[in-house]
Amino acid sequence: MKTNFLIILLVFTIGTVSAQKKLADKFFSNYGYVKATELYKKAFDDGDESEHVLTRLGDCYYNNSNSEKAAYWYSKAVNKFDIDTEHLYRYIQSLKSIGNYTEADVWTKKFIENQNNDSRVRDYDSDNLSEYKDLNAVNESLSISIENLPINSEFSDFGSFIYDNRLYFASSRGLDKTKKYGWNKEPFLDLFQVSFEEKDSKLEFGISNLISASEINSDYHEATVAISNDGKTMYFTRDNVTRKNKLNFDKKGTTHLKIYKATLIDGNWENIKELSINDEVYSTGHPALSPDNKKLFFVSDRKGGIGQTDIYEVDILENNKFSTPKNLGSKVNTEGREMFPFISKDSILYFSSDGRLNLGLLDIFKSDFIKDSIAEPENLGAPFNSGYDDFAFFGMSDKENLTGYFSSNRPGGKGNDDIYSFNAFECSQMITGIAMDSISNLVLADVSIKLINKAGKVINQVKSNENGEYYFEVNCNQQYTVLAEKPDYKKYHKDILTNLEKEKVNDHNIYLQSLIIGNQILINPIFFDYDKWNIRTDAEYELENVVDILRLKPDMVIKIESHTDSRGKDSYNLKLSNRRAKSTRDYIISRGINAERIESSIGFGESQLLNKCTNGVKCTPEEHQINRRSYFYIVK
Repeated sequence: MKTNFLIILLVFTIGTVSAQKKLADKFFSNYGYVKATELYKKAFDDGDESEHVLTRLGDCYYNNSNSEKAAYWYSKAVNKFDIDTEHLYRYIQSLKSIGNYTEADVWTKKFIENQNNDSRVRDYDSDNLSEYKDLNAVNESLSISIENLPINSEFSDFGSFIYDNRLYFASSRGLDKTKKYGWNKEPFLDLFQVSFEEKDSKLEFGISNLISASEINSDYHEATVAISNDGKTMYFTRDNVTRKNKLNFDKKGTTHLKIYKATLIDGNWENIKELSINDEVYSTGHPALSPDNKKLFFVSDRKGGIGQTDIYEVDILENNKFSTPKNLGSKVNTEGREMFPFISKDSILYFSSDGRLNLGLLDIFKSDFIKDSIAEPENLGAPFNSGYDDFAFFGMSDKENLTGYFSSNRPGGKGNDDIYSFNAFECSQMITGIAMDSISNLVLADVSIKLINKAGKVINQVKSNENGEYYFEVNCNQQYTVLAEKPDYKKYHKDILTNLEKEKVNDHNIYLQSLIIGNQILINPIFFDYDKWNIRTDAEYELENVVDILRLKPDMVIKIESHTDSRGKDSYNLKLSNRRAKSTRDYIISRGINAERIESSIGFGESQLLNKCTNGVKCTPEEHQINRRSYFYIVK
């Protein structure tokens, strides 16, 4: 008998903790992090030290920017469980936030052991832990739209240069599909061009064709174009070929890249000439011009460099002559690969590198190196960069916008490499409105209003003024949630999606529903399952409003009334409603409310139905459920 009692007690305890966890989960999913924290903590105090409870407690504090407490609960989780990588990453971020770089270093190395391909820690350097940045976070001050171009094919398409409403690019979609490059088993690259025009702020592209030239495209690779300001000279990269259009190998059997130039003659690119800066035993490629066209930048693996491939510059002289190549040095080049240089009209150097802190493989960087020789490169971050190769940046900027193209082999593209267009600009909007009582429409001052981002993190918090007014400055093209709270009122939350219209005002009035109307605490109906009197999770969620009111008003006394539907015998329903009233009372008491503050908890059975569903009347389950409810009357 004693054993059976212990088993029953254990089952009851487990059921109670499980219910607490479900209720906490419901608050968590509705951004109620404070209430969720309280409930998760109660579950923890009652013996639930599961991974779910510990990590959710960490999440509650993390989303509210309380890094110290977030780190505390994540620490409990990581030292007890082999938690998932996302929570481990949040733990690392929390540790860095509170300056505990030593501990962050320990767990970052553990992270790498478990997830060594994760873009956020690839090429991690523990010596620079304090400077580590989450490059996956999109710059929220910019509105950035990325689009995979319709001209992309199932093959490799990359490299962009715009001149005279034509886009020049490289592609392996050539006519000869039988001759394939051993590296990726795709046809060799050719140069293509496509015309475009802007209609209704969108680019419409024509049909892509091979570049207008008789001798540029060979049986092997051509890629990466740069065109002079006057449109008369083109520089491009090509495999080293002989005069008979055959690959030219060095003594080790390697074919290297070279840069050639062509002249525009009657609309065609002709008069192909090899540049004197090429080398027979090293590659030279990826040409880029300075804004004044006096310098040519390129990439090479030639002897004397810093890394696998470096960026160089030369002065462009007369008669197809150039100065001695100059390595841009360690402020640009690393021991890894630096490739695909581009210089914007405002002399910003853009290039790709895998030798710096990045999201994985090649990332796009920008630098003021041309104007400031000691400037440090800056990773453009997401969405320009990903965990894959991101390269061949081409940008056009004015005072407010940066538009252009880049290439990437990230997932979701059409082929091996794809060309993406982007539009990046500073864009902000306002979310503003008035907080009011939903019944009287009277303005409500001192309403606590939080702004929550798409990830569920509270990013701003204000109180409505004496006129009930509030406002937030927000970014364009983002999803937010406005969460409003005031004592004696139900919590309110609403999702708001901003668009790309600059300085738009998003009007959003908040209508709070009072919890006390007349002599009642008015909450959504407390429903019960058929023939059951246990408190469901959705009922617990609503009952927390009653708990909050009673905590706020310590002298308040209430009574509880419970009702059933008409199914079953009248006498049985009277007993069932009494059980439901008592279980409702017991839940409120379990949340720390003194039992003396609940004057009575009485069931009325089916004597006070809200609809036609009396004995013998056929009704739907939903209609019957309307009658299974509880009321809370204020006695004192």
